Amino acid sequence: MKEFRNRPKDGYIHEADWQNLYSLTERWKSDLEFYNQDLKFLHGLIDKFFMWISKKENIDMVQEIELGLLDMDKRSTTLLQKVNKHLHHLSELIDNPFAYDSHKFRTEHEQLEDELETFVKDFRKNRKEVFKVTEYTIDTEEMARKFHLSEKSNTP
Repeated sequence: MKEFRNRPKDGYIHEADWQNLYSLTERWKSDLEFYNQDLKFLHGLIDKFFMWISKKENIDMVQEIELGLLDMDKRSTTLLQKVNKHLHHLSELIDNPFAYDSHKFRTEHEQLEDELETFVKDFRKNRKEVFKVTEYTIDTEEMARKFHLSEKSNTP
């Protein structure tokens, strides 16, 4: 799977021109907007099958997953705000190269990219966990229903 990092590790950020950094940051924004939509889908997935859950252990697992998604929501929102602010600063730097300390700005750009990379790794791990728990829960609930129906048909 492709890494989120979109730059070489060497001195790219400290050498790239503002327009290239702006384009890179626009891509981050687009990716974060996609992740927000994906989070909405995952919440909807959980909401749709949650009402069918009968086992306490499954309810607890799903609630734990939901808490993880809520954390990802907060992180995504915070990162999107940072990226939007960063884009604003970049546009000001393009218009006026002396608007901010160039070296400090590039260091902040690199730190933001590292935050985004960590977010994406955590997001993927969380998403995988949602699907794993969802699949497990559906399977165990289905088995419980079949067993319950089987007991009803065997009673005189």
